[in-house]
Amino acid sequence: MKNISIIVIALLSFTGFAQDSDKAKALLNDVSKKVKSYNNIAIDFKYVLDNSKENIKQETRGDVTMKGDKYKLNILGITRIFDGKTLYSISPEDEEVTISTENAEDEGTITPSKMLSFYEDGYSYAMDIIQNVKGRNIQFIKLKPIDSNSEITEVLLGIDSQTKHIYNLIEIGKNGTRTTLTVNSFKTNEPLSETLFTFDESKYKDYYINKLD
Repeated sequence: MKNISIIVIALLSFTGFAQDSDKAKALLNDVSKKVKSYNNIAIDFKYVLDNSKENIKQETRGDVTMKGDKYKLNILGITRIFDGKTLYSISPEDEEVTISTENAEDEGTITPSKMLSFYEDGYSYAMDIIQNVKGRNIQFIKLKPIDSNSEITEVLLGIDSQTKHIYNLIEIGKNGTRTTLTVNSFKTNEPLSETLFTFDESKYKDYYINKLD
């Protein structure tokens, strides 16, 4: 089915490509509006990093709670709290807290606060294949960075056609690394503690506090 789709796409005219891009943009706009309508979002996800050339494969689970630009992320044994201005990375294994200002210009990683809206700027897009995943129709959109110097070759964004929620994100880098994030649960407008996105230094008195400029 995928090979057939590729052949059909190859035969499309310029007008067909333009229409295809418009459809992709319309769907992304629907997703963006849906995401922005929620007060907060809590996601449990599976994270896989794969680079066959370097013989690297890493698989783990994580969870993130987001409200506006703020987020609390748990992954690989590290908790990251971003209060909108400052990022706190807490490593119990190293007994260390790293405090820094998140670099919004760093394209190397799609941060949690941008995960559901990163595609709004800097990408061209087109409709890709549709897959049936456990009875759900997942429409993929292929995004390519407009910046030719980007370390990202392309991103595939899987969207649940019914809910307009992002199901998964596949990022392919120029170095051959393929990073896949798959959403296991997607909850919205949950009751949140007022201190969820606040770093309490008194809880880490025995930790080394590493403040980066």
